[in-house]
Amino acid sequence: MRTIVVTGCSRGLGEALARFFASQGDRVIGCSRSAEKMQRLATGLGVGHDFSALDVSDDDAVREWAGRVVKQHGPPDLLINNAAVIAANAPLWEVPVSDFDRVIDVNIKGVANVLRYFLPPMIARRKGVVANFSSGWGRSTSPEVAAYCASKWAIEGLTQSLAQELPRGMAAVAVNPGIIDTAMLQSCFGAGASHYPDASEWIRSAGPFFAGLTAAHNGRSLTVPGAREE
Repeated sequence: MRTIVVTGCSRGLGEALARFFASQGDRVIGCSRSAEKMQRLATGLGVGHDFSALDVSDDDAVREWAGRVVKQHGPPDLLINNAAVIAANAPLWEVPVSDFDRVIDVNIKGVANVLRYFLPPMIARRKGVVANFSSGWGRSTSPEVAAYCASKWAIEGLTQSLAQELPRGMAAVAVNPGIIDTAMLQSCFGAGASHYPDASEWIRSAGPFFAGLTAAHNGRSLTVPGAREE
């Protein structure tokens, strides 16, 4: 049994990953801001897993959560930073300060918070893989999503630098999941999001892909095989 940590697993890709790894016999540790959805997922997946309600942008909450998780379950074998938000489509100068700050706080600082507390015990045993969700918008750009692009370009740089810091036997990778019909995509594409595969289709290739990440992938910017990128 491996221990898999997935942030932002109340819906979409995070929930699909949590359900996939549970079906493989792994222990899944997950979080999201919704206590109701975490309880529902815990009930659906059964005993042996661990789901908590917290905001990854809250450093104190992440510190307490990670400390408890490591004490009870040990360091994760695979840590997937999936939690992210996006601002409503708008030219950069029209994005409200609070919306811009929220994207940066969750998508960048939230990832750093999770890494800050899970990495030391992973490094102590010189084992484990970190997969930070990037995006096609972390390697290219589009208008009216500048804040999100900025956050995902940051994840690419953060991950490559982190990969150079990790000891042999570990890995940090940035993963573009492709274009998937999720609530986040619907907020950008509207009805056009339905032209893309949903999470239940995506996980068929994404699940084995994430399960197969090893130390040999360290420092790479990867894309889920078969993912739609156009």
